[in-house]
Order: sequence, then C-alpha cells, then structure tokens
Amino acid sequence: MSIELKKVSKRFVENVVLDGVDFFVAEGETVALLGPSGVGKSVLLKHIIGLIKPDSGEVWVDGQLVPTLGRKELAALRSRIGYVFQNGALFDSMDVFDNIRLGITDEDLYGDKEYCVQRVKECLRLVNLPEEVGRKFPSELSGGMRKRVGIARAIAGKPVYLLYDEPTSGLDPVNADIIDSLVERLQQEIGVTSVVVTHDVRGAFRVADRIALLAQAKIRAVGTAEEIIASRDPVVQQFLERDLEMAVIQSGMAFQTPATRRGAGGGGTP
Repeated sequence: MSIELKKVSKRFVENVVLDGVDFFVAEGETVALLGPSGVGKSVLLKHIIGLIKPDSGEVWVDGQLVPTLGRKELAALRSRIGYVFQNGALFDSMDVFDNIRLGITDEDLYGDKEYCVQRVKECLRLVNLPEEVGRKFPSELSGGMRKRVGIARAIAGKPVYLLYDEPTSGLDPVNADIIDSLVERLQQEIGVTSVVVTHDVRGAFRVADRIALLAQAKIRAVGTAEEIIASRDPVVQQFLERDLEMAVIQSGMAFQTPATRRGAGGGGTP
C-alpha cells in the first residue's frame, strides 16, 4: 500500500510543471512535499488521485497504475483516499454534520443514519471539535475550525491514504500548529499513509518522516529534516533561507522531527 511516481512529466502549453519526477511514499509514512507556491505541488497531488494524467511516466497507488484505471476502478481507489482541500471546500448550504457525512464513501453506510451520527461524532473527536459543532454552518466557524472540519470529512470514509493540499495556508501560527498536531495525531491513531503539500518549512519538518523538495519542475532533495538542511544543492539552500524560521530550526531551539521524538521515547500524541 504505497504511492509511487516514476519519471512523471507534465506541461501545460509551454509551462513545464513536472519534469521526470520520482516520488515515493511507503505504507504508514508521512511525506511532506515542500516547495515555493505555484511550483506544481498540487499538480503532483492531483496525479495521485487521477484528476490529472501525466504526459509521460507512471503513477502507482495501492499497486494500481492510476492513469489506466476505468471509471469504476478509479472510484474504488478514490474511496480509499481522503483529500483535504486547500480552502476547506465546505458546502455553505449544509451544516457541519452533513459536510462530514459526505466523506462516507460507502453508499450503504451513508444511508445508515445511526452509523453516520456515530461516525461524524468520532471524526469530530479526532480533530478536537465538540459534537455540537455538527449543528453549525461553515459561515459560523473560524478559519482554523473550517480546516479541521475539512480534515474530519477527509477521514470520514476511513481512508488508507490522506492527501493534504496546503492544510495550514491562511492560518495564523497558533492555528497552523493545531493543524500540524492533527496531521501527526491522525498518522499515529489511524495509521494512514500521508502526503502533505506545503510551502511551510517549519510545519513540514515537524510532521513528516521524510521531506521531498520540489523546485524548477524537479525533486531537488529527498530525506529527513536533517538531511534536507545538510543539502548542498543551491536551489534547496535558497528556498530554506527564505524562511526566517530556519534560523530557529538550524539552531536547534525547541525543535524536534518525528524521528527525533521517537528516538527520545516521545512518540505520543502532541
């Protein structure tokens, strides 16, 4: 149960977005796809769920070659994937309960009201929201709460894979930390295989087992936070230096990656 892109290339007219990209996520792993805004990270994510087909190369998910799947096979695969949209993508005409219920991909379970009540309640718990939030409408929620409801909907169908498209964009540092904590917690509690698309260096280093840095249509570096920092690639260094928080990270001030937390015996829920 892994995700793998092999030599994937994609261009839109004259704009080369992906150029021979290799990308791999092992079962149970969280990989952050890091890079500047507009570099093509979301395009790569959409290849994984078959919304975009590559011009060349292969996209494998769950042992299946995604671009070759028919409609039924692709729908079955997508039922195993939870997708967290950048802007939340909640339906304003529905309350939170019905928005989360939409994530239940099994038609029989979706029609079982009692199951839906219990599943929505559990999903709200997993994203640290009280049950009564289910009766509110998206317009009544803060930006951070809307993001959490979007995550609750993504996990409602009990996915094997979770794909996050800029989950902390537009949030203040406090709410961004809350979302980062949820990404870590969900990986620990429900054992999903995750890809987190982000341009936030600090968040990527916090939540991911490995980081892949996409720039200039290519994966420029792959590895742990420590390995990314040690990269001699000038493109990687230029990107890292643009984030002011790298000074804190490089000085080691109150910073731990998932790997260092596990090594210190601190693998518990944040």
